[in-house]
Amino acid sequence: QVQLVESGGGLVQAGGSLRLSCAASGTIPRFNTMAWYRQAPGKQRELVASITRVAGGSRTNYADSVKGRFTISRDNAKNTVTLEMNSLNPEDTGVYYCNLSGRLWGQGTQVTVSS
Repeated sequence: QVQLVESGGGLVQAGGSLRLSCAASGTIPRFNTMAWYRQAPGKQRELVASITRVAGGSRTNYADSVKGRFTISRDNAKNTVTLEMNSLNPEDTGVYYCNLSGRLWGQGTQVTVSS
C-alpha cells in the first residue's frame, strides 16, 4: 500500500523560505502527477503546484499566487517531490498536503508565516 509522508513545515517570518518534502513509499505508477495543496483556516483546500512525469521529463503547474516564489521538483528514482518556498508571506499560512495522482493524500504539514 502506497503512503505519502511529508516533512519540512514550520514557522517562518515573512520573506523567509521553507522546503517541503514528500516521499511516496511502495510502488507507484511510472507516469504520475505529484502535487502540493494547502488549506488555510476557514478556506477550501487549493492546489499550490503540481508536477507530472512525462516521457523525457516533467511538466509543472503553479497557482498564480505562488508563481515566481515556489518551485516544485521531483526525484523519480526516490519517488519524492519537493516544494521550495521563497518570499513567504502570511497568506501562505496553512496545512500543506502532498497528493499523488489526485487520489492519495499525505497527513499534512503545518506552515505558518508570521508578519
